[in-house]
Amino acid sequence: MTMPPNVTAAQWESALAGFRAAVGAAWLFTSDEDVGLYRDAYSPVWGEAEERLISAAVAPQNVEEVQAVVRVANQLGIPLYPISTGKNLGYGGSAPNLSGSVVVDLKRMNRIIEVDDKRNFAIVEPGVSYFDLYQYIQDHKLNVWVDVPDPGWGSVVGNALDHGVGHTMAGYRDHFNAHAGLEVVLPNGEVMRTGMGAMPKAKTSAAFRYGFGPSVDGLFAQAGFGIVTRMGIQLMPQPDAYLQGRIVAPRRNDFIAMVEIANRLEDIGLIGMPLYDSPMFIHQFQDPELRALGKSKDVWNGNAIDRYSADKGVAPWGLNLSFYGPEPVIRASWDYAKSCFQKAIPGARFEDIELLHFPLSLVEQEAVKHKVLVGIPNMNAFALSARSQINPEPADGHLLFSPLVERSGEAVMEAQRIFTDAMASMNVDFPYSYGPFTAPFTWIERNFVLATGLPTSRADPAVNKLSRDTMSKLIAVGATHGYGEYRTPPMFQDQVMETYDFNNNMLRRFCETLKDAVDPKGIIAPGRGGFWPKAMRGAK
Repeated sequence: MTMPPNVTAAQWESALAGFRAAVGAAWLFTSDEDVGLYRDAYSPVWGEAEERLISAAVAPQNVEEVQAVVRVANQLGIPLYPISTGKNLGYGGSAPNLSGSVVVDLKRMNRIIEVDDKRNFAIVEPGVSYFDLYQYIQDHKLNVWVDVPDPGWGSVVGNALDHGVGHTMAGYRDHFNAHAGLEVVLPNGEVMRTGMGAMPKAKTSAAFRYGFGPSVDGLFAQAGFGIVTRMGIQLMPQPDAYLQGRIVAPRRNDFIAMVEIANRLEDIGLIGMPLYDSPMFIHQFQDPELRALGKSKDVWNGNAIDRYSADKGVAPWGLNLSFYGPEPVIRASWDYAKSCFQKAIPGARFEDIELLHFPLSLVEQEAVKHKVLVGIPNMNAFALSARSQINPEPADGHLLFSPLVERSGEAVMEAQRIFTDAMASMNVDFPYSYGPFTAPFTWIERNFVLATGLPTSRADPAVNKLSRDTMSKLIAVGATHGYGEYRTPPMFQDQVMETYDFNNNMLRRFCETLKDAVDPKGIIAPGRGGFWPKAMRGAK
């Protein structure tokens, strides 16, 4: 256990007594065994002095108990770190920015308050997982989907508040963008509802997020201005059918046309999330010739890749498209999409992957090829990682480097080269290192994320140091080229916020001004989002 900073033993005992009175002795956790459960399982400083450790955890059951906890903390200057379920692996898990913080674990606040399949929204508390909401929808035979991340064990609220993402249509897979209305306990213990929720009799709090006046909801995402205790989330109506089709392009530079066409199809609403991949990525681990080609200096002009593709029949690019709606409509949309790609990419190949009709039986659900594309939460990501042939001795976890890149083929290929050169300059060659076969992720509407994972180890500090150094270097290199991260683990949040440095870091300075006004004692998630309360800035 790590004590909160600048707190005397007497203050700490008073705080524990206050927390115990607020939630009951059974829901205050102070033993080493209990506190250890809140360590970041993927920490890049596991067992080192820099590891973010907590002093205690408290698990309130309702908003009144959250208020009581916050008032105790505010009175005594105890830093709090709220989590919904703490499953944010790769981005910090349940560990705080500031060691010694008390975790406010909201897992017991697990009520599904409302699901409306006529107006297509849900209102949930932070302890509701994607599995919980999905099962509720199934049990009540409701005609809506929840857009889910992969894996799907996390909190609907928590994922949205960290700008988490999913896999269906553009309006739903940016989860914070799909939210409408928050209930928040502020640092002084007061409760605020945002948007239409600020009007007690309004029935539109989960349908219209703005209400009247300033929209303040964004202050509670990736930040420490309050503890969110409920949220509205807009849901996708269950379609009649789903069709997935695949396009394979034979040349490296075909990616440019592939992206342009997919962008248009998505932006006019014909497709869901386009899913890019490179068949050469996996194949390089089976063929040393391709692996060597991918590391050659002249790989970037595409000529060697094109020759390999023609000789071996392994394409550099693939793209899966998802169509949702009545079967005749989605079949026509797929035919239209094929005609577009056929005109722009000579030699493109097409494949029908899957056709589903809803609702699905349990047997049919199990047989779905890519469950998250049809709103089914699952844990298959861990099984796939365990079976990976790329890294037969998998690490204990990973850091996620997640820079945003312009949504164009040219931009992706340029970023591939920039990040590959950066890692090569450090003599780093992790299994998932950047290269000419790195495909973009398309979770965020109108943007690409060129993410990669850096391994972490509980047994080998040298692995962790290399990953930390690589992460820091990639953040700096990305910022030089305008590639900003959209999420990052606590250890790197100061550095990432520093890269948003227009007008002498005006964004950070504005956040600090707000923090000092709303939370003058700095008790709610100090350091979250890369800005700190006034009393802690000098030491950071």
